[in-house]
Amino acid sequence: MQPVLAQKVGEVDTVFKLLGPDHKIVVDAYDDPKVKGISCYVARARTGGIKGAIGLAEDKADASIACRQVAPVSFTGPIKQQEEIFTERQSILFKRLRVVRMVDPARNALIYLSYSDKLIEGSPKNSVTVVPVDRATAIPLK
Repeated sequence: MQPVLAQKVGEVDTVFKLLGPDHKIVVDAYDDPKVKGISCYVARARTGGIKGAIGLAEDKADASIACRQVAPVSFTGPIKQQEEIFTERQSILFKRLRVVRMVDPARNALIYLSYSDKLIEGSPKNSVTVVPVDRATAIPLK
């Protein structure tokens, strides 16, 4: 998996914390590394307070995703039917936010799923978004 860099779009405070940063909802943008012209926006909770300030807090499993075509779609090469395109740590140990791209060849569409997992037990909370690809552009599968 290629590293995907997040570009911070914005954030809002949700809970005031006297010590350390406030709890927030953060919105980041990610460009799909193998599909040019597709950007995904992920909104998720970020825990503040003292633990959040020093990186020991565990962020909640809630995340929302919306992916859109922002330029003409092109592919850097064949893509897998299902592939993780982004992962980020949500706690000091074991918990990660993941974004997976899936291909629906029957509808010529790309599906993006966000979810959190832990080493022992993940969360069923998830969010999904679909980007239809023009029928004139075939999705090259591996």
